[in-house]
Amino acid sequence: MHPKYSFKYHHSVIHMSDRVEVIKALAVIGLNRLDGLTKELDAGLLDWKPEPEANTIRWILTHESYILHVVLPWVFRGQRGYRPEGWPDDYQGNPTYSLEKILGDLETGREGVLEALERLTDEELAEEIDFFEDRTREWSILWLISELIHHEGQVAAILSHRKRFEG
Repeated sequence: MHPKYSFKYHHSVIHMSDRVEVIKALAVIGLNRLDGLTKELDAGLLDWKPEPEANTIRWILTHESYILHVVLPWVFRGQRGYRPEGWPDDYQGNPTYSLEKILGDLETGREGVLEALERLTDEELAEEIDFFEDRTREWSILWLISELIHHEGQVAAILSHRKRFEG
């Protein structure tokens, strides 16, 4: 488990509401699971896939980083189409990115998302935003966290397939 992001890490100067604490706890669970899987990775696994149509681990991890750096901040701001300054158009699946860069980007994305969650109020969670069928910010955040967990499962499946193929 990532030592900085355990369930006991919820104490801060800013008091989070119970709703935000539950959302943050779910995010921590998903991100810690991903963190555990990435410890098994080496650069040779980034582009392996069990069949030609499958996503690579590189694509999945850069997609998750995109969610952490672009999509969740867009939802936090309620600003459709938000993109951090300098975010590259070709980020997802970019074959020039090293494993170290991808993992570093995931870590900074994790930190940013967890810090942003701590600043949310119940009123902000209840606001409808233009993200996905005009749902509330809370619904949108939970949906995106479930998307991160879904992709963590894809990484686990790819690693499992790889172990079976190699015996």
